[in-house]
Amino acid sequence: MRTLRQSMTALLLAALSVTSGAGHAAQQDSLQPVINAGDRKLEFDWPMVKIGTGEYAEGPTGVTVFRFGRRVLGAVDVRGGGPGTVNTDYLRLGYNAPEVDTVVFSGGSWYGLESTTAVATALKDEGERSGNWDNIALSVGAIIYDFGDRRLNEIYPDKRLAQAALRGAQPGVFPLGAQGAGRSARSGQFFGCNVHSGQGGAYRQVGPVKIAAFTVVNAFGVVTDRDGKVVACNPGANWPQPLRPTDLLAGMPDSRKPGWQPPKEAARNTTVSLVIVNQTLEPALLQRIAVQVHTSMARGLQPFATEYDGDVLYAISTGEVDEQTPGVLTSVDLGVIAGEVMWDAILASVPEQPRAFQPNKRVKVAAADLEKYAGEYKFSDIVSVRVANEGGKLVARAIGARDAFAIKKQSAVELLPVAPGDFTVPGRYPLNVRFVDGKLILNPGHWQQIGAKFAQ
Repeated sequence: MRTLRQSMTALLLAALSVTSGAGHAAQQDSLQPVINAGDRKLEFDWPMVKIGTGEYAEGPTGVTVFRFGRRVLGAVDVRGGGPGTVNTDYLRLGYNAPEVDTVVFSGGSWYGLESTTAVATALKDEGERSGNWDNIALSVGAIIYDFGDRRLNEIYPDKRLAQAALRGAQPGVFPLGAQGAGRSARSGQFFGCNVHSGQGGAYRQVGPVKIAAFTVVNAFGVVTDRDGKVVACNPGANWPQPLRPTDLLAGMPDSRKPGWQPPKEAARNTTVSLVIVNQTLEPALLQRIAVQVHTSMARGLQPFATEYDGDVLYAISTGEVDEQTPGVLTSVDLGVIAGEVMWDAILASVPEQPRAFQPNKRVKVAAADLEKYAGEYKFSDIVSVRVANEGGKLVARAIGARDAFAIKKQSAVELLPVAPGDFTVPGRYPLNVRFVDGKLILNPGHWQQIGAKFAQ
């Protein structure tokens, strides 16, 4: 029986062979949506809230769609220096009418904004909305930046993926970690932690009041737990353990020096979030909930709302519990509890980090295998890698427009053997390497990137 890793590798190799021809990058129109993927999920009882996720494994990148049982009241709070949103200005007008149909989060930077408008047109195509002025679909949404050095292609979530996620939406189930819009999210770049991130969710019911919080954490800062510790980081040399953001922040700028290297391109980070309550609220109070919860997120993400973040939070009231219902909360109490639920969501966003391969000096690679692995591998139109046998050692160098993670353009790096077919490039950001059936797989597993060997 195949292992999960073998099945995943086979699936992506097959997809690559179909869409890339002689090693060319997969084309957008050939990609196959993966709907509602992920083993770790939040489950909660709220029929009004349906959630669908769509992913392109070849990116990897994705989209997350929140669909409501009927139109709901919305508000928005925007922080940071680089937001990308759809229809936020309309929500700021504060109309006392429920008009929001969906909230959409997407990877793909500004290209991913297509996901939000695609969901709206799908509602029209389904007949749920029309062209009448009082029945236009209102989808609001925001994007994260998941290009750059975190993957080796520029595949983006498109109309087809977003509409598939909408149609696959199901009540009370939310995939956690590196899924949906958080498929290639990253956190901690401010301190050079550069760890995989994802999407998180949490739910709480207090009497008749239901509160759900969802977030895609692509933060410049680090995820911080309630004990004041950094949840995940690739630390610099001689950094203290346990690592606390207070130590790093208080020690600025020296705390970033040991082993820290600034990114070659300007950092692009964003955390996009959604808080949903079933309690009826006036627009001004719902707006205050948005501000209060968004502000509270600075505890779980440090630093928060920097110039390089584009943080956006939507607040939704489904209006299922009116203000006369015994046990409803004041807006301040509601905001406090929702802030705690959002912190839980932030913590739930962190996926299990991949383990670095460890070099094994006892592994000797046969000369025939060295020659078999040598060659040029194409990951996309912007990234290619040349592997060569130099004196019985395998070395690799990026020859495309961009680096391939720890395989750089400026000089070749040695691939240290781990096991038959497996190699590694050690460092603060270790790179796992695997050769399989004429393919070069970098970081095999959930975030793998596959390069096809050029025909000789």
